Amino acid sequence: MIQFQTQPSDYRHWQLTFDGAIARLDMRVQPEHPFRDGYELKLNSYDLGVDIELADAIQRIRFEHPEVRVVVLGSAAERVFCAGANISMLGASSHAFKVNFCKFTNETRLSIEDASQHSGIRFLAALNGTCAGGGYELAMACDEIFLIDDGNSAVSLPEVPLLGVLPGTGGLTRLVDKRKVRRDRADVFATLQEGLKGKKAKAWGLIDDTFPSSKFADRVAERARALADSMPQKADSGIALSRITAEIEGDTWRYQHVTVELDRDRRVARLTVHAPTTPQPSDGAGYLAAGDGSWALRCFRELDDALLHLRLEAENIGLVLLQTRGDIDAILAAERVLFEHRAHWLVNEILLQMARTLRRYELSARSFFALAGDGSCFAGSFLELALASDRIYALDDPSRPVEMAVGPLSGGLLPMSNGLSRLQSRFLADPDHAARLAAEQPRVSAAEADELGLVTVLGDEFDFEDDTRIAIEERASLSPDALTGMEASLRFAGPETCDSKIFGRLSAWQNWIFIRPNATGDSGALTRFGKPEPAHFDWRRT
Repeated sequence: MIQFQTQPSDYRHWQLTFDGAIARLDMRVQPEHPFRDGYELKLNSYDLGVDIELADAIQRIRFEHPEVRVVVLGSAAERVFCAGANISMLGASSHAFKVNFCKFTNETRLSIEDASQHSGIRFLAALNGTCAGGGYELAMACDEIFLIDDGNSAVSLPEVPLLGVLPGTGGLTRLVDKRKVRRDRADVFATLQEGLKGKKAKAWGLIDDTFPSSKFADRVAERARALADSMPQKADSGIALSRITAEIEGDTWRYQHVTVELDRDRRVARLTVHAPTTPQPSDGAGYLAAGDGSWALRCFRELDDALLHLRLEAENIGLVLLQTRGDIDAILAAERVLFEHRAHWLVNEILLQMARTLRRYELSARSFFALAGDGSCFAGSFLELALASDRIYALDDPSRPVEMAVGPLSGGLLPMSNGLSRLQSRFLADPDHAARLAAEQPRVSAAEADELGLVTVLGDEFDFEDDTRIAIEERASLSPDALTGMEASLRFAGPETCDSKIFGRLSAWQNWIFIRPNATGDSGALTRFGKPEPAHFDWRRT
């Protein structure tokens, strides 16, 4: 299986160092250590292995180093910051891998923006050389961008003119939505292979400033110190994150709180998450003492890992059946503590981890059915998982009562990519109802949950098994392409944010462009990149 877990001592492609309130994260990609054989990672280009390390570094800064208030993202290579995603890797990868690779890299960049918005950490991109494609997309995830003025270094998004594809990590959206670059200038910039340098890049809003080579390091350091001094201090020390591992038994993955069972013949997976079974911390100090062993952190880190494996190592699984097990009182009690102590820096980070995992769940190109049957525990954040699913089936049987409960975190602490709570998104037609549910936090029977609009299909003891069986068989028989497009269109009702725009467009346009002959056909731009023969396009616009 792909190993999504790593640690700084195992990094091959990044250098992570700390100096009080400032962390330095430098790319030093080793060309001879690609994620898969068959290509070299030249010019600080990256692949999935490089980004797995980056995701781990960001996570560790958040949990293990609360003293850090500024991260300087730079390069240990001379005259190059990052050449973007490795083109040979993309050209040799399957369609599914390309799309999931882009999705993972985007979620990693979103984690940078999430840390800036919610964790009191500012990110500075120190571009000591050429910065192209995904390298510039990484820079745009930071709060400020500084480019060296050496007469050669430039920023660019060359994917359209060079490869016949789109910047796969939200570059176009961040360009106009986040950097607020004028549309006409963005149009010119996104079709220039060579990009723009120093003063013009600053004038167009592509960077925040440019410094000459002799002053570059000092000016970046001065800005980092000034920014760190302006940010409040959270704590002096954090908790260590241990490696998340699953016990693999054939097609079953067992974690401590999460189990995945694959039925590859039926193209169905059963995902079971468990509520806490031991007493949980009662305050922020208790969570510090528990380290990374608390249920809320461990369970959602395990779920996060399982979702990544489902995406990249179970491509034929089209439907995931969500089940929950455990004591409703236990999960609600744990989440009340999280709510009451949400101002504590570690509790805040745990809540942010839960929110990111829930978003990864609903951004996955799989159908999700939540099955609230005998022994289920759809309460609190587990109800959020159900609400993030495409359908919720609930059993109404007096001899096997099923309860569901809205918890204290459902009022907005676990937001979707569109910025709304899942209750708000579900009840767009009746926002007052969503507000009442969040305020009253009802604990109800399956039939009452159905009346409140929290259930899709309510089945009695005679119909529940047949209803779910037929629904599963029908769903597994439908076109996976059509389902991916349908689900991405339906899951994020209401307002759009930069995040939802990026994923909406990635799921649709990039998915489509990656299978078009103009990009990946025998004579497509991505296929012909680096070869003497030029690309040949089908000139019809569609």
